[in-house]
Amino acid sequence: MKMLLVRKFRVLILMVFLVACTMHIMIDLLPRLERRGPESRPGCSCPPPAAPAPPRAAPRWPGKHTLRILQDFSAEPASNLSSQSREAAERGAAAERGGGAGPADGGGGGGAARARRLIPPGAPRPPPPAAASAPLAALFQHPLYRAALPPLGDGDLLFNVNSDIRFNPRAAEQTEWQNEDNEEFLPTGETSIDSYPNWLKFHIGINRYELYSRHNPAIEALLQDLVSQKITSVAMKSGGTQLKLIMTFQNYGQALFKPMKQTREQETPPDFFYFSDYERHNAEIAAFHLDRILDFRRVPPVAGRLVNMTKEIRDVTRDKKLWRTFFISPANNICFYGECSYYCSTEHALCGKPDQIEGSLAAFLPDLSLAKRKTWRNPWRRSYHKRKKAEWEVDPDYCEEVKQTPPYDSGTRILDIMDMTVFDFLMGNMDRHHYETFEKFGNETFIIHLDNGRGFGKYSHDELSILVPLNQCCRIRKSTYLRLQLLAKEEYKLSQLMKESLLKDKIAPILYEPHLEAMDRRLRIVLKAVSDCIEKDGYDNVVENDFNTDVNTVTAER
Repeated sequence: MKMLLVRKFRVLILMVFLVACTMHIMIDLLPRLERRGPESRPGCSCPPPAAPAPPRAAPRWPGKHTLRILQDFSAEPASNLSSQSREAAERGAAAERGGGAGPADGGGGGGAARARRLIPPGAPRPPPPAAASAPLAALFQHPLYRAALPPLGDGDLLFNVNSDIRFNPRAAEQTEWQNEDNEEFLPTGETSIDSYPNWLKFHIGINRYELYSRHNPAIEALLQDLVSQKITSVAMKSGGTQLKLIMTFQNYGQALFKPMKQTREQETPPDFFYFSDYERHNAEIAAFHLDRILDFRRVPPVAGRLVNMTKEIRDVTRDKKLWRTFFISPANNICFYGECSYYCSTEHALCGKPDQIEGSLAAFLPDLSLAKRKTWRNPWRRSYHKRKKAEWEVDPDYCEEVKQTPPYDSGTRILDIMDMTVFDFLMGNMDRHHYETFEKFGNETFIIHLDNGRGFGKYSHDELSILVPLNQCCRIRKSTYLRLQLLAKEEYKLSQLMKESLLKDKIAPILYEPHLEAMDRRLRIVLKAVSDCIEKDGYDNVVENDFNTDVNTVTAER
């Protein structure tokens, strides 16, 4: 009798286990079955049913943001929309197709809504309207943007490439390039550079003075690759405080993906510390365009992309820790949260609609095994403490001490810090604790402007403490100073140039209009700070001439 009861109990346990497994499989397959339309069912020739109209939510415009609103935004059903204004644009476009404004619209604001339509996933983006004067093209034709670099020797190039060897994708899968006994020479009529993928063209173009040249066609092609190349694998990036994904493409290139966490309109609440702020995907995109307009060319190419969380992340990742964090929300949206120090929990999950999410993709720099980089502590690093202050915040003569410390006691490094200061102030980026340079070039090279996600957080506040290095040192390159003066003119207005440049991105608009206006305001503050330094110390002691005579003459004539 006892043995019979034990057997029955075992059978019961087995059946409970089988039922649980069956329910788990059904729950996993249910969303896919629901998304399949009638046209995908065999033997059904009926037309697909019309999609139900999306519910009209009450418009919410930027106002007072609490801590809870900022933290919980990513869990909202509409979290993957670029902004609420884009949602309004979608409704306006639908009303236009329906023959007029909806009853709630009253016909008002239709023109503004029709001008900014939400682009469905996978649809080709229409080209931006051509500007009458094309100020961006005119800017890049200005003599200040056509100054030649010094002649480049072998020691000034990051890589010395054997131009006779064709790029072999099989070799890219190896840990090292195999040039001996594995060379694949080109057929007649094809140049070797044409066989390289665009990410490799970007890498071999890096030199002592810039990440890429002003008119390198591979950069525009690489930006297109970032939004169109098939994603073959995904893994979480180790380190850092917030979730970032490493995406590998079909052409063996790699990029760093930062998912959308905030709408364009949301500001960082005033009670937030800079070190706990969100990293914004649109800030990474805007930083690349701003860096190019300033003619620094020290930010790796970045582009926005709509990513299918199911097909392009969950189904291709081999990272079990990442895969385990995927779930379906009560709104039937695909969500995940990954593993990181901040904001990686179900309360701060990243949710699609239903599985599309917006993000930035930044092209990888060359692997450290091929091109080592050196990490430097920023002399004007913040304390990253709630109560303590850094030394530069309490010592007005702090710059004098910095200028006596290598590598700031010689060369151009202190001027590079001033360039970075101006760049960060225009964005409102307070999170510049370290920076990197390529080890091959020693101390005579530029600073790489990496990790700009905490910029563009506040458009209603100018953080003057970011400008402290400039105010304390009173040094700036002449080329930087003249370009800043040029961008303050009406015909080359910084905000308009940024707006035009950002329209090229696939997920435009990138910045909320007040952020563009804030850049013009901050530019005037920078120029006022330089003017005060010149008045105090004299022009020659403040402005470092980095131009040759010909450029100085042409600029003076302009």
